Amino acid sequence: MSGPVYALNLFDVSNKEEYLAYSRRSIQEVQARGGCVVALGKFRESVLGDITPRSVLILVEWASREAFEQYCNDPALKDLHPHRVNGTSNYVWQLFDKLSDLRPLLK
Repeated sequence: MSGPVYALNLFDVSNKEEYLAYSRRSIQEVQARGGCVVALGKFRESVLGDITPRSVLILVEWASREAFEQYCNDPALKDLHPHRVNGTSNYVWQLFDKLSDLRPLLK
């Protein structure tokens, strides 16, 4: 499937200075490669389900899977990504295809 994808990021901040070094630059780099932060959230409470809660949620809409891959693999960003890795723990990073409705899943 081509077209936009959502990247769900769930994590805990383990090193504030490292994560700040990542976040200061990441927004402009995400935007430059076809991404847009759709939502930021701080964990409130667990209502249902068995996933271990994480303290932070970031939802990014990417123009395509290729745009996401470009962000992850761009050699110009090789100094950026270690700040994310070193500044977080318990990272969950999942991609979801953008749907206009649920009909494709219910066929």
